Amino acid sequence: MKIELKRVNDAVHFEASSPSSTVKVQIDGSPQIGGQGLGVRPMEMVLMALASCSSLDLVTILQKQRQVIRDFSVSAEAERTDKIPSVFTSIHMLFSLKGEIDPAKAEKAAELAVKKYCSVHDMLVAAGVKITYSLNIES
Repeated sequence: MKIELKRVNDAVHFEASSPSSTVKVQIDGSPQIGGQGLGVRPMEMVLMALASCSSLDLVTILQKQRQVIRDFSVSAEAERTDKIPSVFTSIHMLFSLKGEIDPAKAEKAAELAVKKYCSVHDMLVAAGVKITYSLNIES
């Protein structure tokens, strides 16, 4: 796996790319270090990585179980330490699903997606981050 990161301006705005996609990701720092709100911050990207890694597997598992997903979203919220580096101490994800979904199947799928198949989860847990999740299922 390989990525490229290029500085875009004279401040701390960067653009990341990967050979696997033509999409470019905009990354910027906080205003305290010169960020101008031109991209997501690096720690936000870590949350996005966890949420997307878990979601890819969760949706795939539910589709294989012939569950009908009409809408899907996830929100992730993290707590950080006050010291530098300000690492995550805990993260909670809320998966919101709408459709014809068996709650028991969704619970089992989420358990597998988050705790068994998500590499980002395992890296964060190995670093001491407590990760929890919950499901909100609507028909």
